[in-house]
Amino acid sequence: MKKSLILFGILISSIFAINAQNGTMKATDGDGPELTFDSEVIDYGTIERYANGEREFTFTNTGDQPLIISNSRGSCGCTVPSWPKEPIKPGEKGSIKVKYATDRVGPINKSVTVTSNSKNPTTVLRIKGTVKDVQTTPEKAAPAGPVEN
Repeated sequence: MKKSLILFGILISSIFAINAQNGTMKATDGDGPELTFDSEVIDYGTIERYANGEREFTFTNTGDQPLIISNSRGSCGCTVPSWPKEPIKPGEKGSIKVKYATDRVGPINKSVTVTSNSKNPTTVLRIKGTVKDVQTTPEKAAPAGPVEN
């Protein structure tokens, strides 16, 4: 008899626990901040070495609660993002600034991972393009003429 009462108590407790979890999930559906970027890719095109590598990703909080960006990380040390630390109110715009080190010649294909309290908590932004070497003028060649021995 004691075993039956203990088993019944465990069964009832499990049912209450499952229903409590389901109720919590339904209460948050449709509510909350939403991070919407104007564009998730910035194309630098072809730029010269040592050119200005600063660009901006603009976004809007299209949700109904304040948006908080907790982190923004570049895929390597050559891509450094900065983001607003204060909450972004519903309907407000903001931007994530990215500085790429243009001292490296070659293709650009980097990512910036943004973490927030948005419905979609992780967003990956991309930068692409090509850095070409700065064109220098060659020195004047010696005049052509007879070579003396």
